Amino acid sequence: MTSLSNRSRVMYSGTGRRKSSIARVRLIPGSGKLTINGLPGESYLQFSPNYLRISYAPLKVLGLLNEYDIHVKAEGGGLTGQADAIRLGIARALCSINPNNRNMLKSEGYLTRDARIKERRKYGLRKARKAPQYSKR
Repeated sequence: MTSLSNRSRVMYSGTGRRKSSIARVRLIPGSGKLTINGLPGESYLQFSPNYLRISYAPLKVLGLLNEYDIHVKAEGGGLTGQADAIRLGIARALCSINPNNRNMLKSEGYLTRDARIKERRKYGLRKARKAPQYSKR
């Protein structure tokens, strides 16, 4: 019976992307715990204060730090991309909770998708733009 009542709780979701990382974020009213891929957020982000600060930033701006439990499914990329993807996902979920949150989050730049991705390699070159050494003779 407890699992049924657990599922009927209010849940807000948002998706964040950065580089090749994708984070599917669910916000559930609770005590402010961060869970990423089934692990505590602090241990998943290797106890890095920078990654944790980035992830919690939208909640901190709105003063909702201990209001919602955050459940994240993150895949692809590295920790920096995943932390930024989590930030975008949380910001989008907060906008679905209350549309008035949008102005504050937008002014801080948390709703902007960073579109910079790795450039593809071209034939005839060693990397995306690095050419082989030119020999005159």
